[in-house]
Amino acid sequence: MTHVTFSPPYIHPDQAASQLRSQGYAVLSPADVAAWIGATPAQLRTLADDWSDLPPDEHLKDGGRYRRRRHSCFIAEDGNLQQVAHRAHWQPVEYNALHGGMLRLFAPMHDHVVAQPAWRKLLIQLGHLSDQVFRLHAPPAPWFIESHQFRIDTKQGIGRPTPEGAHRDGVDLVAVFLVGRENVKGGETRVFEASGPQGQRFTLTEPWSLMLLDDARMIHETTPIQPVAEGGYRDTLVVTCRRNGFQGAEFDEPA
Repeated sequence: MTHVTFSPPYIHPDQAASQLRSQGYAVLSPADVAAWIGATPAQLRTLADDWSDLPPDEHLKDGGRYRRRRHSCFIAEDGNLQQVAHRAHWQPVEYNALHGGMLRLFAPMHDHVVAQPAWRKLLIQLGHLSDQVFRLHAPPAPWFIESHQFRIDTKQGIGRPTPEGAHRDGVDLVAVFLVGRENVKGGETRVFEASGPQGQRFTLTEPWSLMLLDDARMIHETTPIQPVAEGGYRDTLVVTCRRNGFQGAEFDEPA
């Protein structure tokens, strides 16, 4: 049976802010992503090497063993980036019915990845974009950034990129980079208006293609993946930017 896919609706990076404001989402091609953040495609490929060393996600409540991940947090403000002390990831149940309300502590990103110039450029550019979309005429202020490295594999037959289903994340900007995919079918991205009839579906297949979302306006999900050969997986980088602090900051231990 032929597996039908829909091509991503790529736009030029110069249109990203205006399309996020008007449509709630935007999708960029890999070449445009590299140029937009001021990195080379080779530098992005070097970042991707780290996805082969992600530890298992020990918090999956559906009993699966298909997800591996790392997680680290940063603060970006006015072109500056600071990594913060390692902390747990938390979401309210209103945004994540499956894992909401849980303090989930994942292994941090490797220092050698965070130290790479392309990594810093990537997060700072997402902070700049967040300013353009959500603080167009406001003075600079911090963006609280969480980064998640994911590998979804098909060793059990099916891997679920979004086991919680269609959801929002409780942030301002969501950025989903496809880092790589091998020997799988499925993994269709679906975005819907949170309070309207409009939606879009497409499949990210090119490494370092990027989907951007206004999280308050859009609900998103990715369909399960299935193997077409042994060793199937789908790697993504999910970065979120949020005003006014990290979600769950009230649970942080005092310094």
